[in-house]
Amino acid sequence: MLTLLLPFVAGFLATFALVPLCRRLAQNAGYVAKPKADRWNARPTALLGGVAIAMVVLIGGAGLDASAQLRIILVAGAAMFLLGLVDDLANLKPSTKLVAEITIASLLVFFGYRLHWVESLTLDAMLTVLWVVGVTNAFNLLDNMDGLAAGIGFIAAAALLVGFADMGEVGPRAAYTALLMGSLAGFLLYNFHPASIFMGDSGSLFIGLSVATLALENAPDSRAGSGLLSIVGGPVLVLLIPIFDTTLVTVLRLLSGRRPSQGGRDHSSHRLVAIGLSERMAVTVLWTLAALGGLIALVLRTLDTGLGAAAAAGFLLALAIFAIYLSRVRVYEDSDVALLKSGRITPFVTDLMYKRRAAEVLLDLCLVALSYYTAYRLRFEGKEYGLYFRQFLNSLPIVIGLQLPALFVAGVYRGVWRYFGLMDGVVLAKGVLGGMLAIVGAIVFVFRFEDYSRGVFVIYAAILMLALSGSRASFRLISEFVRRRRVGDRLVIYGAGDGGSVVLHELLSSAHAHYRVLGFIDDNPVKQRHRVQGYPVLGGYETLAVLATERAVDCVVVSARELDGGRLRSLEELCSENGITLSRLHLKFEQLVAS
Repeated sequence: MLTLLLPFVAGFLATFALVPLCRRLAQNAGYVAKPKADRWNARPTALLGGVAIAMVVLIGGAGLDASAQLRIILVAGAAMFLLGLVDDLANLKPSTKLVAEITIASLLVFFGYRLHWVESLTLDAMLTVLWVVGVTNAFNLLDNMDGLAAGIGFIAAAALLVGFADMGEVGPRAAYTALLMGSLAGFLLYNFHPASIFMGDSGSLFIGLSVATLALENAPDSRAGSGLLSIVGGPVLVLLIPIFDTTLVTVLRLLSGRRPSQGGRDHSSHRLVAIGLSERMAVTVLWTLAALGGLIALVLRTLDTGLGAAAAAGFLLALAIFAIYLSRVRVYEDSDVALLKSGRITPFVTDLMYKRRAAEVLLDLCLVALSYYTAYRLRFEGKEYGLYFRQFLNSLPIVIGLQLPALFVAGVYRGVWRYFGLMDGVVLAKGVLGGMLAIVGAIVFVFRFEDYSRGVFVIYAAILMLALSGSRASFRLISEFVRRRRVGDRLVIYGAGDGGSVVLHELLSSAHAHYRVLGFIDDNPVKQRHRVQGYPVLGGYETLAVLATERAVDCVVVSARELDGGRLRSLEELCSENGITLSRLHLKFEQLVAS
């Protein structure tokens, strides 16, 4: 392991020392990213950070006891770095860059780099070219927020390095990966928000090509694993976030009448910021998802079980729901809104809402099959699962054919996800239980329940209930996660009763994204130190006075229906003296037609 620690430390120290020199060179030469409508940076920021990354990795890699395969990676990496550098300095056309990228990818295929995804060598060669070009450009597009591309690259390289170690390989490829990790870690110290330097295309293209090629090396058809699924799923999961972001942006731009190559603040990171997360938190969320993808990829490689496949499928379904949530976030300008209203383009959200029920049924189809498969995997392990696989396969059509109608009859497809509540959970339970009973009855009638396990169906019902509830509650869970991490005016609600719950619900809507709710204030000692809808009751009026004098609160909203006149005047004086905005929500029924 020491042989891998040394290149990591060397790459870290060398990049840490070289980045300030590249930054000064970029500033003196005028190579800076200036704020534009389609750029995220708010101030001019030096480019050429990728020069430090690539030079350290390429020179350090050349100093390794390089094999012939590693030399090809170095040559291809150098060519991609030079392409990105020319683009940083001269701004190449997208078509010119694409031709050069295809040429470099073809060079790798010529020297034997393959995905090994299909038996046809011709088709596999074409897929390999698309893989290298696609991942390289995915990192180029992902470089849209401080620390994002470098952090994802570090996580992907770490997952690949663990995969190498699992295969017992600590040779040149593993050392090159450790060197890349160290260089990215050194660069991140300058690139994390607020960044003092950007990597530019020279860095993003180089990183993309490096991890794409190392993932190819991590997927030979001779390796140990769980077959085709690990061969295909491993590299995809390791690099899933760049692929996810590129796919999301491309699809939504096409459906919004934009060119995929057109820049803009519509990436997944930008959408997370648009719904209230800080820039650092948005990057951290994507880092976390990338780490989960890498972890599941390692599970697929190392465990001889289908549970890894189930985890991978569940993660992909969760990301699909996440993509739907992000697609609902408004990131385009008012001019785009006018274009939407003109009818000349069809927005993704409109299509989604129009066909929402069909998409919901298709999602449930996947969840039912995945839950039943997972139940069998949990009930029977190893060779025992192979003995019962025929029972699983024979009964799967019955499970699908009866469970979905049971959900329909129970009324599952009449709910709205964003308002999912306790009674919706009861409806789901009825649908799952009714479906399970119908399935067991059908299997008894058709197969007399011979060689079937009752435990499988109990496990299946529990897993399906969790999966369906999680999918329905996902929009609320994501919204709650985002809202609790908003950056904005700090607000407390005076009154922790029913009126306070109504105020909280209103404040948590997207229209009030500029507020960050701290909790409730209530003079009732019984309610103090408790929680209301997950938010703490901080204390009484005295607590509010302390918060006000410490400048720890910016806004107060009174929700109490009956508030003593003296207390209200005290609140007004307290807020006035400390520059705090004081508001009150009035709820009353207005009779429109006399009975």
